[in-house]
Amino acid sequence: MSKFTREEALEYHRLKGKPGKIAVVPTKPMDTARELSLAYSPGVAVPVEDIAENAADAYEYTSKGNLVAVVSNGTAILGLGNLGPLASKPVMEGKGVLFKKFADVDVFDIEVDETDVEEVIKIVKAIAPTFGGINLEDIKAPECFEIETRLKKMLDIPVFHDDQHGTAIISSAGLINALEIIDKKIEDIKVVVNGAGASAISCSKLAIRLGVKKENLMMLDSRGVLHHEREGLNKYKKEFVQETDRRTLADAVVGADVFYGLSVAGVLKPEMVKTMAKDPIIFAMANPTPEIMPEEALAIRPDCIIATGRSDYPNQVNNVLGFPFIFRGALDVRASAINEEMKIAAVKALAELAKEDVPDSVLRAYNKEVMQFGREYIIPAAMDPRVLLWEAPAIAQAAMDSGVARKTIDIEEYKKELAFRQGKGARMHHLIMNKAKSSGGTKRIVFEEGEEPKIIRAAARVKDEGIGFPILLGNKERIETKIKELALDFEPKIINPRTCEECEGYAQAYFKLRQRKGRTLTMSRKVMRFSNVFAPMMVYMDAADAVVSGLTYDYPQVIRPALKIHHTAEGTEHVAGLYIMIVDGRSYIFADTTMNMDPSAEDLVEIASLAADFAKTVEIAPRVAFLSFSNFGSTPHPHSKKVAKAVKLMKEKRPDLAVDGEMQADTAVVADIIDKRYPFSDVKDANVLIFPSLDAANISYKLLSRLGKAKAIGPILVGMGAPVHVLQTGDEVNDIVEIAAVAVMDAMSRD
Repeated sequence: MSKFTREEALEYHRLKGKPGKIAVVPTKPMDTARELSLAYSPGVAVPVEDIAENAADAYEYTSKGNLVAVVSNGTAILGLGNLGPLASKPVMEGKGVLFKKFADVDVFDIEVDETDVEEVIKIVKAIAPTFGGINLEDIKAPECFEIETRLKKMLDIPVFHDDQHGTAIISSAGLINALEIIDKKIEDIKVVVNGAGASAISCSKLAIRLGVKKENLMMLDSRGVLHHEREGLNKYKKEFVQETDRRTLADAVVGADVFYGLSVAGVLKPEMVKTMAKDPIIFAMANPTPEIMPEEALAIRPDCIIATGRSDYPNQVNNVLGFPFIFRGALDVRASAINEEMKIAAVKALAELAKEDVPDSVLRAYNKEVMQFGREYIIPAAMDPRVLLWEAPAIAQAAMDSGVARKTIDIEEYKKELAFRQGKGARMHHLIMNKAKSSGGTKRIVFEEGEEPKIIRAAARVKDEGIGFPILLGNKERIETKIKELALDFEPKIINPRTCEECEGYAQAYFKLRQRKGRTLTMSRKVMRFSNVFAPMMVYMDAADAVVSGLTYDYPQVIRPALKIHHTAEGTEHVAGLYIMIVDGRSYIFADTTMNMDPSAEDLVEIASLAADFAKTVEIAPRVAFLSFSNFGSTPHPHSKKVAKAVKLMKEKRPDLAVDGEMQADTAVVADIIDKRYPFSDVKDANVLIFPSLDAANISYKLLSRLGKAKAIGPILVGMGAPVHVLQTGDEVNDIVEIAAVAVMDAMSRD
């Protein structure tokens, strides 16, 4: 698990942007007096009147349909106990962040200063009209059962106590898959549940619904087995009383096929595991320390399958695999409840997803070579972006099938909408970050402008997030002073090109490279004092793996020295500049946006090949369109003929790619135009766009970025002889980190 200090946790919540983790952001423009009148008075009166006549219109005119209340009274905060409503707020905000990040569900966190069941119910009922769903959180048992049960009867929106049902859903998916692996039938297994709180009871009920026989399930609380002679049990525990002479956990697990731990650390001893049935399944879900550590269980029973709540072991039972997507599906069909059919649908969706081939992006996110269905992979990874696309549609379909949906949707179209919802650059950003992090943070990135505060802040993040190992060029004293001023806990490697011990060796090597290009040794020593020469020489001398520069330099000041040292990549004559443009959740590659002013047909072919190959590295299946003002010869002109020639050459050189043109920009990206007018085309709905000139490409990406609000990632250099990547003047810290990650990806591709 990630290690951090107490102060780091406080800093994260206190200083990054604003205190806390959530904020309210307007979704409509309010930049003019007219827009303000529409947003509030008098324009707001119109939807008010409509909603008064038809309550369902609230879903059309307000945020209700995408808004969930996360409600807690702080009586059972994580594993910390009853610390009160205010202390629960960081957790509830965290829940809100997870809702938004994983499923784009908006949240208001509601901390209720009340422990009386009747009052909590009244409060939640009173605020319910604001929301499309209620997520109850960190409310202790047995009160949580009463609160959820009664609110579900009172309200016509989903009410879901995640502490109960989330763990049950995720662990049940794992149980189904584990049983398949060991070839046992669910109706035959014996289950021991250690714990009798909200999660334990919900896990037990769901296991029984899935086929476990009630007489084969034994539950224990802190006093031992819930047996027929026990007195003083509440009505929820009484459901699981068994007539048995077993009294302790050691007694209960003898011959058991499955252990569910929802209790305390270390309670399941190795000698107990030894007595379990063949191929025992262990869900040790106490956090942060499970009932038994996986290595202990496997040492005594190598045949066991074990899952925990921890991220540093296989088979993590993580509730984030449940609640965001369950509410997403429920909200999108305006469900009146989250019922048993929907929970089972979630279980089955997760179980099936675990059997699918795991994308490279997920492997990189977890720094794994292989993740495949088996004893160490019975539950999908929490960071798998496909969970949204599997679970939310399953929930929506189950809601419609079971009659609680008030809106009917086309599930296939819904899946597409969910994929688009992952857009706006977030998916591509995380893909790039995860690719870079899969290097283990070992790639050395030299930042030429090491004294710039933005560069220092970005370098700190690069190191903290495990993207790479930063090297800052500049005056050591000045950089260290700025690190202190920025209050960063950061100790980078700092090199001053003017005074470093390596300077003479670099100068000698540079002289050897350039001695027949007009350079003397004296000139080489002088030029080596400049960071924009020193940095690419570090890569040449194997003292760094990649270069990031350009925040204060002009573009040519970065490129020219690097090309003199590294030239272009083998077999390549040109360097091209690309941008990844994300528009409405869809990703496009624009080329060449930064390098080649007036490329020939042959140049365009090389640019297109480089762009298409890069597209594959970011998991875009390239469909290449060569752009022009002409559609397939409609306007003969030397400019359009150049592009047509490039298309012909490209098809000959790269028959492995889908390529066509010359075509106008709208023809390239609007599939209907191709379908109706040019059905012969080899490409429709293109995603790699090759522009006929630098001015066309540069103007297009900048207009789209500024006026079209597209997300632009770049510039990304392809065709360089070494990983050298250029920033834009004025880039923000996030942009710098993103380009640093691209530089790491580039370095990794050359290993």
